[in-house]
Amino acid sequence: MNRRSVLKQLSLSVGATVLGSNTMARLANDTIEYEMPHNPLYKKIEKPVTAITLGAGSRGNVYGNFAAKFPSLLDIVGVAEPIAIRNERYAAKHQIDAKNRFHTWERVFERPKFADAIIISTPDALHYGPCMKALEMGYDILLEKPIAPTEKECRNILALAKKTGRIVAVCHVLRYAPYFVKMKELLAQGAIGEVISIQHLEPIEHLHMAHSYVRGNWHNSKETTPIILAKSCHDLDIIKWIINKPAKQISAMGDLKWFRKENAPEGSTARCTDGCKVERSCPYSAIRMYHEKRQRLGVFDLPEDKEKHAEAIMQNLKTTNYGRCVYRMDNDQPDHYITNIRFGDNITASFSMEAFTSYAGRRTRVMGSMGDMVGDMNELVITDFRTDKQTKLVPKAEDVDEYKNSGHGGGDWLLAHDFVQAVSQQNPKLLTSTIDESIESHIMGFMAEESRKTNKVMSITI
Repeated sequence: MNRRSVLKQLSLSVGATVLGSNTMARLANDTIEYEMPHNPLYKKIEKPVTAITLGAGSRGNVYGNFAAKFPSLLDIVGVAEPIAIRNERYAAKHQIDAKNRFHTWERVFERPKFADAIIISTPDALHYGPCMKALEMGYDILLEKPIAPTEKECRNILALAKKTGRIVAVCHVLRYAPYFVKMKELLAQGAIGEVISIQHLEPIEHLHMAHSYVRGNWHNSKETTPIILAKSCHDLDIIKWIINKPAKQISAMGDLKWFRKENAPEGSTARCTDGCKVERSCPYSAIRMYHEKRQRLGVFDLPEDKEKHAEAIMQNLKTTNYGRCVYRMDNDQPDHYITNIRFGDNITASFSMEAFTSYAGRRTRVMGSMGDMVGDMNELVITDFRTDKQTKLVPKAEDVDEYKNSGHGGGDWLLAHDFVQAVSQQNPKLLTSTIDESIESHIMGFMAEESRKTNKVMSITI
């Protein structure tokens, strides 16, 4: 079987011919690059979809950068952002008129509707208000996860979306990553027989944990959202999506074990810059991470003049949470979290979120009646019990190579492209993560947190 034939077979859509044992045997021990098929629902876009971005931080710029790269598809015509330098830079990048620049999201909706869509990339606690207002005014919405901080608010958004008939695309971007699309497709085709159980790991990576969930914007669950939603609703969602069965029960355990005051080393200080005696040997040194290695600097909004970066970084370490000792923060997010789920047809799944790893990138093991599947977001390895043969599949989305570095295995911009098509055609079927599809995994997250706090097994009702 030559490469072209392999690609043709592996690019079959969900529901097409099963990749049976004979096919697997012929591919034995090969490494196969696969391409994603062209979406047959795509149509030529005559004029770009227009959008207003609420929140010009990291996620707002992910979708803004898609617009900058593909101006014929998406045109950002407005921005709401309270941090002046972010507002200015975003407006300059997208050539936004002064009248369409706003300090807060509320001001956007004081104007009559002036775009096709709203991109909501505000902090987690500020998703509900702008989403409800945008729906009332007739906007379609690209909504960053989590949908909202509470189950009631999530259900309210769903109800209003149904009432207004507007499109609400939740940014469960892993559903659009070629790796997970192929995983779901192969499972649906019976590549490993009946799915029995799944093990899924999200290794946050220790410095990412320290940056985002100890020092960073999500360090306090009461002010934002619990980490199972803020970080891992992607994972609950992708497990649910690839299994394609309703979740029935969920239980969870986890806690904040390490990043606590009682674990602060002798000689440590309130800030890494306060003459901490163990700063040089501490794996979480803010000076080493930000000042010396220049990692994760997007939060600092550094000046354009790179000669001033060192001074600006040190000033931030002396005045913001990013310079505080990881053992002396007011953080409450668990640094390890395990969840067990029972789905329909008695399929079980275990999910583990771990802070203390040297690596990132999700790992998944799927156990089936006729084989198993192991993947790490770079490759899928399928073993067929009937033939003892292994096949390694590596995603190669040749027609969307420019998307691959957008984040989440290319899922960020692939979602943006599908959203643009959906809004242009007014057809939500182009999306796999409409709020109707995505809300169940949020309910799973709320129930997991309830289970963790009460030590009970929770039933899931959608």
